[in-house]
Amino acid sequence: MRDPRESGAGFWRSLRVGDINSAIASMKGNPSAQQIAFIRSQMKEQRRPEMLGTPLSQLETVVFDLETTGFSPQHGDEILSIGAVRTLGNSVKPEECFHMIVNSGVPVPEHITALTGISQSMVDGAAPLMEGLHDFMAFVEGKVLVAHAAGHDRAFLNAALWRTSKVRLTQRLLDTMMLAKRLFPGRSDYILDSLLQDKGIPVNGRHDALCDAIMTARLWTVYLEEIQQQGYAETLGDLYVYLSRV
Repeated sequence: MRDPRESGAGFWRSLRVGDINSAIASMKGNPSAQQIAFIRSQMKEQRRPEMLGTPLSQLETVVFDLETTGFSPQHGDEILSIGAVRTLGNSVKPEECFHMIVNSGVPVPEHITALTGISQSMVDGAAPLMEGLHDFMAFVEGKVLVAHAAGHDRAFLNAALWRTSKVRLTQRLLDTMMLAKRLFPGRSDYILDSLLQDKGIPVNGRHDALCDAIMTARLWTVYLEEIQQQGYAETLGDLYVYLSRV
């Protein structure tokens, strides 16, 4: 197992810079006022109307994925890891990525460990959930979010943000599954694996948050290029109109 001192877990990070009070608070999983204030600040003015005029060729997004202990945040399931990568227009920027395992304070079921490779010991040595949310929102920097089957990820992020900071996600969020349904109606399924295979994108490392985010980002950029080539949309606003059509 990787030494938590190398992973930047909150206790060791605070201890390295000499802030023993923050280190102790992090060890206990207590969110700091600064982290809460930062997350709340990131939820302000994220749906500016002028953003809708952004050309798709210049649109900056953060494509992300979550690994969780189950499928229902309403029944106690929690975030285990967050993976994300930035894109610019039709290009994925793999050098600008984010990956973090977090400790949400709940046990990791054995079948989830088998699926994701995330063990209880890895979670025990990880940073608290609040630190993960703080670092993820800092990585997002107000950009448009993209995910596959985004309702799942939105529900978990909203539950975590509300529990820790009493805010909800306000960033614009686009769904590659919705794009696929609009581009290719009548398919038998819209699961990520099938869509990736149809576009010749190698499927590697499924159920690792960062690997899934990178594969989804590649799918997103392929779809974005198709939408522009077919003349369906030129700006972010056009894309929303395209997705809203029945």
